[in-house]
Amino acid sequence: MAVPKSKVSKARRDKRRANWMIKCECGAYRLPHRICPACGKYNGRSYAKDAEAK
Repeated sequence: MAVPKSKVSKARRDKRRANWMIKCECGAYRLPHRICPACGKYNGRSYAKDAEAK
């Protein structure tokens, strides 16, 4: 069974995750496979609460 040789520090782990963000159509950064917190869009469709009321 594979076992890590040593603990990965929080700084080293977070350095790997620093480039996960992608740009939305609106220009804001968001995580992949997540709705944009700024505009509420994902994959070209709007999922914002205020958009559903219209």
